[in-house]
Amino acid sequence: MTNSMTESPSNFIHQIIREDQKNNKHNGKVHTRFPPEPNGYLHIGHAKAICLNFTTAQTFSGQCNLRFDDTNPEKENVEFINSIKSSISWLGFDWEDREFYSSSYFDRLYELAVKLVEDGNAYVCSLSPEQSREYRGNLTEPGKNSPDRERSIEENLDLFSRMEAGEFGDSEYSLRAKIDMASPNMNMRDPILYRIRHQHHHQTGDEWCIYPMYDFTHCISDALEGITHSLCSLEFEDHRPLYDWVLDKVDLPAHPQQIEFARLNINYTIMSKRKLKQLVDENLVNGWDDPRMPTLEGMRRRGYTPASIRNFCENIGVTRTNSMVDVAMLEHALREDLDQTSPRAMAVLRPLKIVIEDYLDGQGEDKEEVLTPSRHPKDESMGKREITFRRELYIDRNDFEEVPPPGFKRLTIGGEVRLRGAYVIKCEEVIKDAEGNITELRCTHDAATLGAKPEGRKVKGVIHWVPLQDALEAEVRLYDRLFLEENPDKADGDYRDFINPDSIQILQGCMLEPSLKQAQAEDRFQFEREGYFVADREEHKSDKPVFNLTVGLRDTWGKAQNK
Repeated sequence: MTNSMTESPSNFIHQIIREDQKNNKHNGKVHTRFPPEPNGYLHIGHAKAICLNFTTAQTFSGQCNLRFDDTNPEKENVEFINSIKSSISWLGFDWEDREFYSSSYFDRLYELAVKLVEDGNAYVCSLSPEQSREYRGNLTEPGKNSPDRERSIEENLDLFSRMEAGEFGDSEYSLRAKIDMASPNMNMRDPILYRIRHQHHHQTGDEWCIYPMYDFTHCISDALEGITHSLCSLEFEDHRPLYDWVLDKVDLPAHPQQIEFARLNINYTIMSKRKLKQLVDENLVNGWDDPRMPTLEGMRRRGYTPASIRNFCENIGVTRTNSMVDVAMLEHALREDLDQTSPRAMAVLRPLKIVIEDYLDGQGEDKEEVLTPSRHPKDESMGKREITFRRELYIDRNDFEEVPPPGFKRLTIGGEVRLRGAYVIKCEEVIKDAEGNITELRCTHDAATLGAKPEGRKVKGVIHWVPLQDALEAEVRLYDRLFLEENPDKADGDYRDFINPDSIQILQGCMLEPSLKQAQAEDRFQFEREGYFVADREEHKSDKPVFNLTVGLRDTWGKAQNK
């Protein structure tokens, strides 16, 4: 993957690193890491961190590790690990042989925790989780010392050893750092370093029944891997003093530099993994890779391209100010990429049969012509496709009105319209069933208008079509935004109350041009006049095609919301 995040004034982290290199800090090296917790699928918010860490390493000829911070086995599993690796690779990044797990350091972490106890910097506490919260105080009141804070080093070492040996039940004891219960920074009020959890771990099995906390594990893992710049989102700014305190106390050779940046927030989108998991668990969506989900697996299935996501992350920049990004920016980056890379095709989503009664050969038989429109109007290298023009065709039901509204430029009774890339036709008759539903249109054509616009011929409307005999029948899924509320996380009420009931519409019996019979899963196309679509990654089959709407040709959401 050669694309890199362009340096710009909005990427303050690159400016810091540039200055570090001038001063030969870290001996001029740049070594970053992306450290996901394997407790869910990655989402678009993580994409910013992925791009920043990997492209920063690329920009400065450094390295980037993939490290799973797997210290909470109750919420982690191998499925999440595999999905994370798949998503990062799909985005175009390669961690080469640098795949690490915090759980691989459990022995070393335990040794360093023992050292903290030996040095009088940690103690074993018997307060319950509820009591610990009570003793912690709040933003206006200092905390209170645990009754166990002054245990002797010998007693602490004995208790900690017995914790590790499995003598105690969950939450019966914890290991806490001895810092300052009156600190204005709540994270420095004797934070828990280890807790007891008799839980099977996906990497270490049943070897351990005590597990280190994230704040203790993360900084030591960074140091053990030789990370120079530990890039994390802004909510970890208040954790930085603890990050530095732990590294100062355990005295490892390396001391990485933590730098915080603003996380990505997008309107009409939920970024909480806990809430995304809730959507999955409550069957409000069809799994983590539902195309309506902001997970990278969901976006991939929706038809997003890796380039569009990387370009979006580059365009929004890297700052220290939290803000809300308009989802239209993401969709714009997607359209820009799809416009350049997607071959064109015609698809009739709501078929209406038309018969061109005078489209006959010299013997009065049905006529046919093979037309060869280009696959892309701006890229000749994509070549052409074949589509046979016949007497019987499908057009979209929305392209005909018996009583047209003002400004309607498509087909009407007695009116004319051009079939894209073919003839001008005129509707002569409407056929209806017993209930009065339109079942067929009878038309005529102007034989002089194939691929030409004769003088004096002014036809405003152009509509798409597919041949009835050769059409590929398919299921098409129209997706819209999952939430109607701009900020579902902060709006009054439960965020689930704002789920868009029309976020998915499944159309059966759609008719597609025959060239799409060759489409493979994840192939993307522009269905002319409809939008960009992708062959579903999971369910598309040659004998049962399924296409998902990726994004419309233009942003109509804002207009619809303002009506």
